[in-house]
Amino acid sequence: MSTLEIKNLQVSVDTEDGAKEILKGVTLTIKDGETHAIMGPNGSGKSTTAYSIAGHPKYTVTGGEVLLDGENVLEMSVDERARAGLFLAMQYPVEVPGVSMSNFLRTAKTALDGEAPKLRTWVKDVNGALDRMKLDTQFSSRSVNEGFSGGEKKRAEIAQLDLLDPKFAILDEIDSGLDIDALKVVSGGINDYAAREGKGLLLITHYTRILRYVKPDVVHVFVDGRIAESGGPELADELEASGYERFTTGAAV
Repeated sequence: MSTLEIKNLQVSVDTEDGAKEILKGVTLTIKDGETHAIMGPNGSGKSTTAYSIAGHPKYTVTGGEVLLDGENVLEMSVDERARAGLFLAMQYPVEVPGVSMSNFLRTAKTALDGEAPKLRTWVKDVNGALDRMKLDTQFSSRSVNEGFSGGEKKRAEIAQLDLLDPKFAILDEIDSGLDIDALKVVSGGINDYAAREGKGLLLITHYTRILRYVKPDVVHVFVDGRIAESGGPELADELEASGYERFTTGAAV
């Protein structure tokens, strides 16, 4: 059984006024076979958690650990974290002009597996992943995300998830900017991944609408850099009905 353990994670970011603490001690554990959702108001630390785990240089970890099967990923380089089994789908996927999707994905898969996938099989796999995300196979020859619409970028992220097949996937607001049709396609891809043996999922979102299609086992409410409360799917329903007021007014600690 694989586990991703976040233990008392504390993170700061440099500002014009000096270091600002964003995460103030986040602790949660995701086991393979589980889907966890993080919800919370703007500025509560949701995306900071994702990027800190992945190793974004903007964020400085000042305390705590992130253990993947007992190994502290905070001591690893970004590429080592990916090879260990972590994947981050970004809220705002970047464009990479001049690098085709097919070359990018094959290079990434080679780096992860230590050997290049067989070309004939790989072309079939890439086309299959694109087709499942309702993307034309011609996207494989286009530069990464260049000229893609917002929805196409998000669907391309899930195609990458499908092909790279990590142990744990962290999806940072993958639902933002999606219309209902794209949301259903993306959710289907997420569910297909989560159904594979030995996979864990951390889904960060503002809204409950994606949770109608991707059912979480645990929902965490983030407020002011901490987890204010954790519960089952019914907690998301409460947030949909009542918002975050009871958490942001000090009623929950």
